[in-house]
Amino acid sequence: MQAVDLNSDMGESFGPWTIGDGVDAQLMAYISSANIATGFHAGDPGTMRRTVERAKQLGVAIGAHPGFRDLVGFGRRHINAPAQELVDDMLYQLGALREMARAQGLTLQHIKPHGALYMHLARDEAAARLLVQNLQIIEPTLRLYCMPNSVIWRVAKELGQPVVREFYADREYDLSGSIVFTRQVRALDPATVAARVLRACQTNLVRTVEGEDLFIEFDSICLHSDTPGALELVEATREALDEAGIIVRTPQ
Repeated sequence: MQAVDLNSDMGESFGPWTIGDGVDAQLMAYISSANIATGFHAGDPGTMRRTVERAKQLGVAIGAHPGFRDLVGFGRRHINAPAQELVDDMLYQLGALREMARAQGLTLQHIKPHGALYMHLARDEAAARLLVQNLQIIEPTLRLYCMPNSVIWRVAKELGQPVVREFYADREYDLSGSIVFTRQVRALDPATVAARVLRACQTNLVRTVEGEDLFIEFDSICLHSDTPGALELVEATREALDEAGIIVRTPQ
């Protein structure tokens, strides 16, 4: 791998509450794409605007990061809602960030569902298909960040929506290729995370929770800003990529 996108979830504070270590502004200097919370699981209009402004200053591409309507659970609790309701919520959130970006003279590069909604769309074909059908109408060139070989990846490929396959630097995988999500993420060792990312880039292998290697293809590395010590993790990861001659850039 000669080049890879490095993305992070941003703008997830809300009013007077700060999510994670409050390092979004510093962390953004190391990434190429920012997923900006759109108000349902986290974020608010002012936070969205400030995050867009910071991305513009640094030349970082931006995308909408819509979630379940779940501020209390940070969008990591599953909500059993009809496909149409979920897609209505996502389009509403997409439109909010799109206008914030337009006011700054920017356009959105991508959309990436958050947390439990991301995993829901990875397996629910009705919701995935309805979302992609709507994107084909309103934003047919908008890149969709998703898990490789998931239901929504397959539907997007079928309907012609551009996709970006993700590798999660700070989450575990099982042998099915699924991400092992947890609501309480522990602190991770920066050197270990950087080595894991570099190995994935160079060999397309990641060690699973079962202790076996899994082959994975991806276009972008995700590192969450709310993971404890996120700034140290992204610094170490970016340093490892730079030293290996792997260019960090937006998806081509």
